[in-house]
Amino acid sequence: MSDPVVLDVDGTEVPISSPDKVFFAERGETKLDLVRYYRAVSGPLLTTLGGRPLLMERHPSGAGGKSWFQKRVPTSAPPWLRTTVVRTPNGTTADALVAADLAHVLWAVNLGCLGFHVWPFHAGSPEVVDELRVDLDPSPGVTFDGVRQAAFAAREFLAELDMRAHVKTTGSRGLHLYVRLEPRWDSYQVRAAAVALARALQRRHPTLITAEWWKEERGSRVFVDYNQNAPHRTVFGAWCVARPRPGGQVSTPLAWEELPGVVPDELTLATVPARLAQRDDPWAAMWSDPQSLEPLLELSRRDLADGLMDAPWPPVYPKQPNEPPRVAPSRARKPTES
Repeated sequence: MSDPVVLDVDGTEVPISSPDKVFFAERGETKLDLVRYYRAVSGPLLTTLGGRPLLMERHPSGAGGKSWFQKRVPTSAPPWLRTTVVRTPNGTTADALVAADLAHVLWAVNLGCLGFHVWPFHAGSPEVVDELRVDLDPSPGVTFDGVRQAAFAAREFLAELDMRAHVKTTGSRGLHLYVRLEPRWDSYQVRAAAVALARALQRRHPTLITAEWWKEERGSRVFVDYNQNAPHRTVFGAWCVARPRPGGQVSTPLAWEELPGVVPDELTLATVPARLAQRDDPWAAMWSDPQSLEPLLELSRRDLADGLMDAPWPPVYPKQPNEPPRVAPSRARKPTES
């Protein structure tokens, strides 16, 4: 292995051990190449991640090797590192890394973090969620064209509510839509809005989109994963290099006019910096455009008034008020005949 290098990152020294270790086998990019990538996209990266807690997904041997999720910053962390307390659904706490600046990001990259899962609030105000995140997850049999259609359908519906959505690739098969929110609502309210949105989209596009939590009920449709907005949930971050993929695919923000022709696998740490330099940040307008969640909350209230129960929560969460039985329909106990 090569000798460590020490980087001056805006006045903070960040050591990078084994800089020549190959992290992405498809083209041979190294840990130092990943550092260079994050430096190249640091402007929009810190606009989206800055000040937020990060869940670290560590791949110390690079993409394809052993990996694990890590909420807690190790005790060996340097004294300048900023952390914040985050809570899990069962109430346990952890000192999580904060994306305070680029030095914090590169410190984690040195530990083998290819990308980051991001909380939807800032470390200084954990009680307020300022992003609605619409996760469009393709069921088996759904192509990227189907996900693309679902994204445009969601954008159209939100526009009717005077809500402006912004789109990014996930680095894998799906798409994420983000709506910047006024700092007025907590995660329970944001999740309720996401449930209402998912159900409204299913009613409007029943053969394309589903809000069904149980996989056996989804069919070959795009699932709107409303539970990605549940308290304490994270979503893979914009501009981050995606999970253990040897091609180094990036979760890339897009302009809507780019979406019809985009090929997600071509958006990599090798191509995205030049693309950003040519096109600028397609999400730049989002940050000065906070929006009201009330149109979706009104839909939620209407659904409840019409007799709909809450949608199922993930199994790690305590049972919630008005939640239906947390069991797949095929396993539910059938009523006995008299």
